[in-house]
Amino acid sequence: MSGFDPQRTDIATHVSAELDPAERGRAFGRANRTELHAAFARYTTLFEALGGKTGLIAEWGERALAETAAWAPALAEEIAGMADGAGLDRWRLGALNGRTEVLAALAVTGEGECSTAVVLPRTGAPRTVQTWDWHDTFRDGMLLWSLEQGSGRRVHTFTEFGVVGKIGVTSTGLGVHFNVLRHASDHTGIGVPVHVVARRILDEADTVRDAVDLARSARLSASSVITVITFDGERAEAAGLELSPAGVAELPLDEDRVLVHTNHFLDPKLAEGEGTTAAVSSTYDRLPGLRDRIGAVDTADRTARARALHSHRDGGVPICAHADHALPAHLRWESLATISLDLGAGRLYAHEGGPCRVEQDGWQAAPPEPQGEIA
Repeated sequence: MSGFDPQRTDIATHVSAELDPAERGRAFGRANRTELHAAFARYTTLFEALGGKTGLIAEWGERALAETAAWAPALAEEIAGMADGAGLDRWRLGALNGRTEVLAALAVTGEGECSTAVVLPRTGAPRTVQTWDWHDTFRDGMLLWSLEQGSGRRVHTFTEFGVVGKIGVTSTGLGVHFNVLRHASDHTGIGVPVHVVARRILDEADTVRDAVDLARSARLSASSVITVITFDGERAEAAGLELSPAGVAELPLDEDRVLVHTNHFLDPKLAEGEGTTAAVSSTYDRLPGLRDRIGAVDTADRTARARALHSHRDGGVPICAHADHALPAHLRWESLATISLDLGAGRLYAHEGGPCRVEQDGWQAAPPEPQGEIA
C-alpha cells in the first residue's frame, strides 16, 4: 500500500508484507507504478544534464543489475520484480539502484550530500541524526519503506522510489546512515551498487563485524560511507565504513564515543585518493561544524538533536542546505529530509526538510505509528 500524494509535503510511505523478494518487488511496482516512472524520468533528466546518453545508461543499468544478481541474488529478484510490476525495463531499475555508480562513471563532481552525527552514550541507546541532501527536484522521490523478512526480521528504510535501501534500521537493533564519497579509484566498470550494499547490511548483518565483512565482499565501482550502529538493549557499537573501489576502511568511534561524517574520506590511506575538493564542496567546513555541535546532538530528544544541525551558509557552516535557484537544477542542493534512528525501538524517524524546518510534531515513523504517538 502506498501513501504517496504529489500534493503533500510529507514523505511517502509503503509497507510490504510479502516474504518472497520477487513478489515483494512486483507488489511494490504495481502499487507505485506512477512514482517509479517519475523516479526514472527525474534521473534521466539528471543523467542527460551530466552527459549521460540513453544507450550508455541502459548498458550501465544492466551491469548494475547483473552485479547485484551475482552478489545479492534476492535483491536482484526484488529489483526485477519492481520493474515488472511497474511496467518498466529492468535496466531502468538497475540504473536507479546504481545511480551513485552511474554518477561516478560520469565523473560528477559537486557539492555532495549529507551530514551524519552519531553519539554512543555510556548507557542507553545511540543518538543519531543526519541530513539527506540532494537536488531539490527530487523532493517527491522520498520514501519510507517497511518490509518483513522471512526470518521475522523487519527492515525500515528511508530511501528513494525504486532504490532498495539507503538509511535504515532493523527490528534486531542494527542501523545505518549513508553519505556519498568520491575517490580517484571510482570507475566506469559498474560494480555492486552501494545502495544495494546498505540494504544487504540491513537484511543480513547482526553486528558491525558482519557489516564490515559484507561490505568488503562486494566489488565496488563507486564510493560512499555507511555508518553502522548496533544496540542490544544494553551495549552499543558503531563504525564508519568508507567504501571505495580501492578498499573498505573501518573508522572507529573517537575517545568521546562519537562518529561524524560528511563527504570526504577520513581514513588516511583512502584520503590519498580523495575526489572532492574544497573548491566544489562545503564538506570540509561541515565536518568541524558537526563536531562543534556534538554536545547538543547528545540528547534523547530527537527534535533537539536535529535542531542542533540548524546552521546555514550565511553562518559559515552550511549543514542545513537550501537550493540556489539561480543555478540549473543539476547543480542545486537542498537538505530534503532529516533522519534519526531509534535503535532501542527499531524505528526510523524522518522529517521533511532540513534541520531548520524540524518541529516536534513533524516526524514520520517507519514502521508507521498511529497519529499522535510520535514524541
